[in-house]
Amino acid sequence: MNKLAAYDIVRNPVVTEKSTMASEANKVVFDVAIDANKTEIKAAVEQLFSVKVKAVNTLVRKGKVKRFRGKVGVRNDVKKAIVTLVDGQSIDISTGL
Repeated sequence: MNKLAAYDIVRNPVVTEKSTMASEANKVVFDVAIDANKTEIKAAVEQLFSVKVKAVNTLVRKGKVKRFRGKVGVRNDVKKAIVTLVDGQSIDISTGL
């Protein structure tokens, strides 16, 4: 996998209170491409951050229905990946990719 394909799979890190608490358990949360599977996500994270991934859990957050000036619209669905790293490994998301 080339580096551009890895950037297409791993979009951005999720920085929330819940994901910060998960980082204490050696987990990092990323927004990923909606069509990416677990093996592709694992390969992309290992290539981009030079770490060893233990497990990948994914979930799809469905887009909300929103109204703007009486018109109904739907936000896009977002896929999140919770990446568990091997003990001793870490990713500093504050430095960027």
